[in-house]
Amino acid sequence: METLEVALEERSYPIHIGPGLLDQEGLLPPFIKQKKVMVVSNETVAPLYLSRLCENLARGGISAHSVILPDGERYKTWETLNLIFDALLTERCERNTVLIALGGGVIGDMGGFAAACYQRGMPFIQVPTTLLSQVDSSVGGKTAINHPMGKNMIGAFYQPKLVLADISTLDTLPDRELKAGLAEVIKYGLIRDPEFFDWLEVNLEKLLARDQAALVYAVRRSCANKAEVVAADERESGERALLNLGHTFGHAIETGMGYGEWLHGEAVSAGTLIAAELSRALGWIEAATVTRIERIFVRAGLPVHGPALGVERYVALMSHDKKVQDGKLRLVLLQGIGKAVVSDVATPEQIAAAITARCTDTGTG
Repeated sequence: METLEVALEERSYPIHIGPGLLDQEGLLPPFIKQKKVMVVSNETVAPLYLSRLCENLARGGISAHSVILPDGERYKTWETLNLIFDALLTERCERNTVLIALGGGVIGDMGGFAAACYQRGMPFIQVPTTLLSQVDSSVGGKTAINHPMGKNMIGAFYQPKLVLADISTLDTLPDRELKAGLAEVIKYGLIRDPEFFDWLEVNLEKLLARDQAALVYAVRRSCANKAEVVAADERESGERALLNLGHTFGHAIETGMGYGEWLHGEAVSAGTLIAAELSRALGWIEAATVTRIERIFVRAGLPVHGPALGVERYVALMSHDKKVQDGKLRLVLLQGIGKAVVSDVATPEQIAAAITARCTDTGTG
């Protein structure tokens, strides 16, 4: 097991990374003062891992109740969120009861948001079971639900007490989900860690083959990058916005296609190529750099063209992006491998040209 820390003074918390952590005793009890927890999971993950988690908790004298949600991005709604509140109230959970989010990014986001709201804040623990959630969404305290007009528009910054990333849970992850998670892994190399990008170019096939040592390294390096950024800018007033490379275009794809049609990582992959194309048009990177970026996403089995929604639709959806400031859209763009910036210098014509060049796919992710 390897352990990192998200350094936020009195709200600091560890990230444990390694195989077999769901069965390892002694990791969870230190963070559970009341001997009662509510586990939030979904119909896909619960049959695989809920009983193992509950048995581990029981060995520490902790009783576990659970609420099982439908699986999928399209259920990241107020209606589904209320199922969590119903369960918490039915079981008479208190402010000190711990909520454990067992699942991927949707479960982590909704579980964390419910924890932030219930009795004005209850402690929660992230137990991410997808690559995307292990390297990105479980770390940093962003919690949210979707709105028909925009992804993750309703939420809160609310940090967990612990992140427990059991690499063994990736053994049951569908190939498409694994590939989607790689989009966020590649992102860290592009925005701030060029040596990691070099490593990924050499070791990508090992990750696709689920080589355990390679996965542990990739998750640890990704989490280390995110932990540093979150510690420096918890509420995204500066550097943390760089973590959204490809996300403004990607969220437009997810919303425009209907939540769940494209996986988040698939949309981020296509969105990153739009951002790279725009960066090239601004003269910040060479065409050869765009080709290098495209090549690694293609090797990962990810889309490098967005759906043909039309420029007007993309721009309308992007107008709801959280990086819009004073009515002006700010985008995360690249000035090289490992160097990202937040900029509003691109003209509407340049943005439209990049979308037109890269959004030609008439299918789905």
